[in-house]
Amino acid sequence: MNRIIKILAVIAMAVTFASCGEETNYMPKPRGYFRIDLPEKAYQSVDTIERYRFECPQYAVVTNDPYSPEQKNWVNVEMPVFKGSIHLTHKDVHGNLSEYLEDVHTMLTKHIQKANGIRDSLIINDEHHVYGMLIEMDGKGVATPMQFYLTDSTRNFVRGALYFNFLPNNDSMQPVINYIREDIDQMINTFEWK
Repeated sequence: MNRIIKILAVIAMAVTFASCGEETNYMPKPRGYFRIDLPEKAYQSVDTIERYRFECPQYAVVTNDPYSPEQKNWVNVEMPVFKGSIHLTHKDVHGNLSEYLEDVHTMLTKHIQKANGIRDSLIINDEHHVYGMLIEMDGKGVATPMQFYLTDSTRNFVRGALYFNFLPNNDSMQPVINYIREDIDQMINTFEWK
């Protein structure tokens, strides 16, 4: 038994001395991310919704909101290639536009704690009576990196929000978010009330 302990001690010392040779600088490799192939830009008209129409990317599928089947003007623009969707909700305006705008403000303030930065852009399309705001939020814990609202000020109000089906790391997802931003711009620029 003593002999086995002595042999193990000699082997341990030999390994220790062998590893103490030339000094090497070990640097761990930085974390890598998967390559993301972005689809080619092409758009299709969505004219099946009762109160409004717009163009969306061809890689997307427009579906009724499964959680609110009674709301025929609530749809999801599903983007399976990115595991995300843009949720669109419609409300009728009956002199209560300020309430809807306050709801947008309330939802936005919930994100302020986790956002590193918030940028907004006014939307004004006098030809089609489409007015609103696009809001972009940076930050790792932000639930939606982009949301917007559109209204004609008198009859219709639509709120849209981009969500992913996973907790996104916005640093690695930034190319996808920028790509989808162009698609949201196309949706907004082609948006019309019926």
